[in-house]
This record gives sequence, C-alpha cells and structure tokens, in this order.
Amino acid sequence: MSTDCPASLAGAATCYTGQDADGAFYAMAVPKTWNGSLVVHAHGGPDLGDSSDPERSVGDLDRWAVMVKEGYAWAGSSYRRGGYGTRMAVEDTESVRRLFVGEFGRPKRTYVHGQSWGGDVAAKVVETYGAKHGAYDGALLTSGVLAGGSRGYDYRVDLRVVYQYYCQNHPRPTEPQYPLWKGLRADSTMTTTGLRARLQECTGYESPPAERTALQQRNLDDILAVTGIPERTLESHLRFATFTFRDIVTNRLGGRNPFSNVGVRYSGSHDDKALNAGVERFTADPTAARDLSYDSDLTGKVSIPVLTMHAIDDPTAFVQHESAYRASLDGAHRGRYLVQTFTKESEHSALSDSEYANSIATLDKWVRTGRKPNPQAIASSCPAFDRTYGTGCFYDAGFHPGPYASRVNPRPGGLNWPAMTAAQEKSWSRIDGVGIAP
Repeated sequence: MSTDCPASLAGAATCYTGQDADGAFYAMAVPKTWNGSLVVHAHGGPDLGDSSDPERSVGDLDRWAVMVKEGYAWAGSSYRRGGYGTRMAVEDTESVRRLFVGEFGRPKRTYVHGQSWGGDVAAKVVETYGAKHGAYDGALLTSGVLAGGSRGYDYRVDLRVVYQYYCQNHPRPTEPQYPLWKGLRADSTMTTTGLRARLQECTGYESPPAERTALQQRNLDDILAVTGIPERTLESHLRFATFTFRDIVTNRLGGRNPFSNVGVRYSGSHDDKALNAGVERFTADPTAARDLSYDSDLTGKVSIPVLTMHAIDDPTAFVQHESAYRASLDGAHRGRYLVQTFTKESEHSALSDSEYANSIATLDKWVRTGRKPNPQAIASSCPAFDRTYGTGCFYDAGFHPGPYASRVNPRPGGLNWPAMTAAQEKSWSRIDGVGIAP
C-alpha cells in the first residue's frame, strides 16, 4: 500500500510498504521522474530477533535515498526474520523484486545493491539469480562482508578467545561455563548493556586513558594488538562474537560448532607465549562448517557486471574482504566481471552519497554499453555528482588491498569439510524453506 516517503524523499517519489507471503516486510519507492530501472537492496546485519522488522526496510530506503534521487526505483526487504541466514535473505530479496515486477512491470534494468553483510547476500543473489539475461543485470556491493561465513568471522573468533583469556569475565568463573565458540550460552539473559559493562570492567575502553588502571590499559592494548581490531569498534565486534555467534550456533546450526582456532599463532601481546599456551582452542564440527559455508560462502561464478566500493580503513568489514572476493572470481575464471574501487574513508555503515551516485551510474553505463570501467575513470567521474550532493569524493584509484590472510589469522588446513550430496543439499535447504535453520 502507498505510504508517506521518508523526509529525504518528500515530493520526489511515491512510496509503498507491505509484507510478502513469507512474512517479510518491505519498502518500495518509485521516483516521480523514473529512469525505468530498479535497485533491489539487500540490508546488512544480521539484525537479531524472531520476526521481520517493518521499520528496517523503510530506514534503508531513507539511508540510500540517493539512489531514488538519481532516478532509480527502489525495493528492499526486511527479511522474514532476524538472525543469520544468507540464503534466506537471498530468497527474500528476490521475493521483493518479483513483487515490484508484479506491481509495476519489468524494469529496463535491475541492479542488486548490498551493504555490509548485505554485500554477501547481494553477491549470493548474483550467483543464484544473476545469469546473463536473467533477473538481474548488475550488482553494486559496498562495504561487503565478502569472505563468507567460513572465513569472514575468524577475527571475531579470535577476539572472543583472546578477550576471555585476558578478562575472564565472559563468563565469570562463578557462572555456568560453556565453550567460547557458542558466543553465549543459550539460556543466558545477558544484554548488550551487560556486555558493555564487562568490557569496561576489563579494559576501561569507555574511560579516558588517564582514568584507566594499569591492568585495564594493558588488557586493552593486548586485545587490540593481537586481534587487529580498531578500538572504536571493539565493542561492536565483541557484541557480534557474543550474540550473533549464539544465533549462528544455537539457533541455526543446532548447537554444532562451525569455528576453529587450532593452530593459530597469536602475536602482538606483552607475553605471546603465555597467551598461546592459555587461550581456549577448539576445532570445528565438519558438518557445521560445511553448512555455514553452503549458506554464505561465495563461489565467484558470476556472469553479470559487479562493481564494489570499500573504505580502505573500514573498521568493521576489513578491506581485505575484497581480496577474498577477487580470489573467488579469479578462481572461477570470472574476474572479467569485477571492478573494485576503494576510498580513503574510515566508515563502514555509510559512505559518501556522491560516491554511491557515481557508483550506480558507473554500473548502469557498464551494463548499457558493455564497456568495462577502470578505477581511474570512476574516480574522475565522481566530482560531477559531488556538485549535487556535496559529500565528497575520496577514491584512491591506485590502492590494492593485501591478501585476506594478511589481516586475518588463517586457519591451518583450510577448508576441508565433507561435501554435500544432492540429497543432503535438498534436505538441508528445506530446514527454513531456505537458509540456515531458524
């Protein structure tokens, strides 16, 4: 049904909200001056919760209103539930595209955009529905978590165990114990406020350095040095390694462990020998690792143009995720479909509107003309959009990130879980209709 647009689009578009057959809320917008093409958005997170959040898709529309201002229609799903499940999110993203087509007809061209974890979702949309002359014509992946679930959270696995080695308060010795790969025990009533209090107790991260104890400062220094996580996002990474890990393990994988840190050598602390001798170690259940990989890892098998944009100093999804993604496409001999751009920004959740406008225009031109752009040309075209939006152009056309393993401790032995048979895959994918089990 039609609804008021966000204030950022007042008078510029007609907006709609609804709920699909699987329970996912969605938002759509059609600009008053529509260029005939559609951007289908895959949101990040994942948000945690049992049901779809009707406000999420409306908020995303507001956040990326620049796409609509550039003349593109917009459709975004809140997904049918919170919690992890890349393939679930893929199906809900495709569902909102089909709903748009049913209401407004097939667009001239359709592009999928994903930010953060939504980058992984959108990349999986490309692999699932993006065959040449298929449902999608191109993809824009921004700040993407593109190493997939089997590797993309290893630095948070490391944070979880390193934090506990130094802090010993998550859990406390007086509380029920559980293996740290669970993130948090299933029946715990801990809140994000409680987690922040424990982090503050151990590290004083919220206090000015002069007000921290010597032990708090050393704990903080060691945790940051060993994990490579920026201080400004330490709490958010620990929150993910607590609550989202619990969702993945307890709610989606039936209590099985998909994570491993056996053989990882931790370094950078004031006493690496003691750290490596005392940190908790565990090995993944091969079937759990396989299921998480099936749900979220990327094969690189794409056949439509894919443009990425990533801040070099992204404190949440490190820029080396882009190296992992390029390796996936190169391994599938599909590197010709990929162009990657990098900016001198230090944010994850939102980059410059001028750059988003430039990116979608670049992707559209690539699709329409068949001429693959290069990072230098993309950087040069941005100032024209900045004259409208005034948010800056920060491209570094000569930047190339190091390998994923240069930022994240590799797991010895690599990926060696058992492959699924066709029957197992069919059975597995029915658990939640799609995606990892609820």
